[in-house]
Amino acid sequence: MVIDTKDMLGSILSSIARIDYIKLDDIPNIDLYMDQVTTFMEEQLASTKRYDDDKILTKTMINNYTKNNLLPPPVKKKYSREHVLVMIFIYYFKNILSIKDIETLLAPITDKYFHNGSDFNITSIYEEVCKLEVSRIDAMQKDVAKAYHQAMESFEQDGIEEEDRDYFRLFSFISSLSFDVYVKKLLIEKLINELPEPDHDKKKK
Repeated sequence: MVIDTKDMLGSILSSIARIDYIKLDDIPNIDLYMDQVTTFMEEQLASTKRYDDDKILTKTMINNYTKNNLLPPPVKKKYSREHVLVMIFIYYFKNILSIKDIETLLAPITDKYFHNGSDFNITSIYEEVCKLEVSRIDAMQKDVAKAYHQAMESFEQDGIEEEDRDYFRLFSFISSLSFDVYVKKLLIEKLINELPEPDHDKKKK
């Protein structure tokens, strides 16, 4: 197996540099029906799909989020801007966390700050979190580049066929990135374990 790693790092770093988030100005400031929500999310997050036929958000997903207490119910079958913001959080969390963990994580926010009529609300939280994430992109690029160079310097032993050496180095790079995700996932789960269980009765009031 021959693997061309020459432009791999540049391609990866360019992809990281293009990471962006849905801007508040891009979210309609009017309530949307479910079909409009799924269309909006599909358009805004299309670049995050691995395969063209992957689904960003479906009606079934939205109904399940509400059923499982992740998303406050719509009002007269319409979803507000804050509903959309909560769905964006869910979209990213669901790739690494269970439904129960997402509920535990979001409950203190949706209970207190969803449509709370205050200047500090879900929108404020979304803006602050996104600002923090964007500020970390440069450091993330450096971490990935370091892991890449370390992997490309591994498997220097004699007796390894060159095409196998290339594959082992790629395998080493992927393993390094996977380990990083694994450790961070363990940390996230440990932090969520310290949070109180959501109060479903309180949510229904």
